[in-house]
Amino acid sequence: MSTLRLGLLSTANINREILAAASETDRVDVVAVGSRARDTADAYAAQHGIASAHGSYDDLLADDAVDAVYISLPNGMHHEWTMRALAAGKHVLCEKPYTRRADEVEEAFAAASAAGLVLMEAFMYRHHPQTREIERLVRGGAIGRLVAVRGTFTFPLHDLSDVRAQPGLDGGALMDTGCYCVSGARLVAGEPVSVLAEQVTGSTGIDMALYGTMRFGDDVVAQFEASFVAPRRQYLEVVGEDAVLVAQAPFRVDWPGELQLVRAGEVEVLDVPEANSYRLQLDNLAGAVDGSEDALLGRDDALGQARVIEALYLSAATRAAVSL
Repeated sequence: MSTLRLGLLSTANINREILAAASETDRVDVVAVGSRARDTADAYAAQHGIASAHGSYDDLLADDAVDAVYISLPNGMHHEWTMRALAAGKHVLCEKPYTRRADEVEEAFAAASAAGLVLMEAFMYRHHPQTREIERLVRGGAIGRLVAVRGTFTFPLHDLSDVRAQPGLDGGALMDTGCYCVSGARLVAGEPVSVLAEQVTGSTGIDMALYGTMRFGDDVVAQFEASFVAPRRQYLEVVGEDAVLVAQAPFRVDWPGELQLVRAGEVEVLDVPEANSYRLQLDNLAGAVDGSEDALLGRDDALGQARVIEALYLSAATRAAVSL
């Protein structure tokens, strides 16, 4: 298996996780970075030991030494630059959430398929052993019939100049943290049949908080809280008829927390191996590109995510339930 040569499309802070992950694997090598200014790209490349720097995103995409790009731009720029990257013949790992528009997912994955390229949405937590264990336990009947899911992911966002607070860049609590709660519920319950949402709109026009309910088949109901005004917390509770799975750090596994199985008042702490979600994500990207493994997150998952997010925003705007 050859090493996948990865370019960073932007100098966003999240890149540090990708750089650290790439240093732990021989399957991916970060070989280039692109920025909107050459001075910024040069400084970033020098700081992080990256071989090539480009003063525009287009120049990065024209680099023949780059096999794939990691897109860490603001949400509202994901689709445009994914399409440009695919047109340039690059595989794409695009930071979550890919989009809030289902038609953009269909367009992007159709383009990737036609070009024989890999496109993955970067939900790093999905690659972690804890997430795999939650899925295995639910599928294996450890909690009995699934009844409900409850998710929370919140933190205070004080700087409203942050891209996450800009409506033109598709900011908002649902897009930033709520998408994890949506993903976690879909992981164990499948695709919802209807959603209902209430949002608290901030001064910039984005949802500073969004509270959602998703109804699935077999009378399963999931509820979640995504917020930029509540204290920092995350939580995922998967309720069955016989037992409850509680993940205290389900999405950012670097926060303290246990995976617990609660049955008849007794709490069993489950062993979860330590792992770097970002490294596992990069390894999966490399495997999908060289054909040695399937991409964990492909078209169907990205499309399911976008459809639910789109429906939740519609519900919040109309103050009515939306069927999917």
